[in-house]
Amino acid sequence: MTDQDAAGAVRPLTLAWVRRYLKAGERIVGTEALHGGITAEMRRLAIATADGGTRLLVLRTFADPFFADHAEDMLTREAGVLALLMGTAVPTPGPVAVDPTAAQCEYPSLLMTHLAGRTVLEDRGLEGRVPLLARQLVAIHALRPAERPREYEAWTTADAVVPPDGADAAAWAAAADVIRRPPPPYEGRFLHRDFQPGNVLFDVPPPGDRAGLRITGVVDWVETSWGPADLDVAHCSTNLAMLHGPAWGLRFSEAYEEAGGMPAGTASERLYWLLLDALGFAGQLERVARPWQEAGRTELTTRAVEARLDAYVTALLDKPG
Repeated sequence: MTDQDAAGAVRPLTLAWVRRYLKAGERIVGTEALHGGITAEMRRLAIATADGGTRLLVLRTFADPFFADHAEDMLTREAGVLALLMGTAVPTPGPVAVDPTAAQCEYPSLLMTHLAGRTVLEDRGLEGRVPLLARQLVAIHALRPAERPREYEAWTTADAVVPPDGADAAAWAAAADVIRRPPPPYEGRFLHRDFQPGNVLFDVPPPGDRAGLRITGVVDWVETSWGPADLDVAHCSTNLAMLHGPAWGLRFSEAYEEAGGMPAGTASERLYWLLLDALGFAGQLERVARPWQEAGRTELTTRAVEARLDAYVTALLDKPG
């Protein structure tokens, strides 16, 4: 076996575990670290097949102590969701094996099939990707599973919000007051809960061929839950605002409606969910920015992302209606 990336090396117990789920005559011939994740280590495994071909698998490993402590619920949930979504209009990996308690691996792990495509985080071509993201999110919200996932959890509270250094203190105080109110009523939907460009794979055609652009997969389903569609819209909006500028965060809400999505009925209700997500990023922007930098967006320093988030929060409060 050859490592294409030193970070791609699979630990011995996990390697033995993976081998148990290969088909007769198959062997692992290469591993490669996949960068861009925050909570888990991701590796692509090249598998030589008995007929002389090659297929790919993806290994997700929770090695960080904080996330490893929560891995049993997250990986069990993700494996179940991936099985549930097979054959639906939402392209996802297929589950191969899961060891959520690290009973056989060094760390909690999930083995799944590999999807073609790649994440796209650059500014170029964004105007073509945003409508596709919106349509894909509408398709996720249209799912009606026989068994609902857990209810959503808010990721911050008004009293827990700490504005970034240099932020508009008055605007953040006003935003915190908005989410201090009781949550608006909502019709529950199937939520990805971490839907954003870093978790969507695209087949990117040559420059100028916008018609060939398509989504090939949606990954990272550990936070799947049941709740307001606006939460998924808000999360993608906040990420777009930090990646590409506040105007793109505002644009995604419009694109979601244009794609047939049904957000909250009033502007004040929509604002509540948008701010609940945006304010939840305060205090963790260094962790958010790091994988973007590793993916090539080196200009997205923690300070740059803080400034964009601050501008986005202010823009939400200033938006008419």
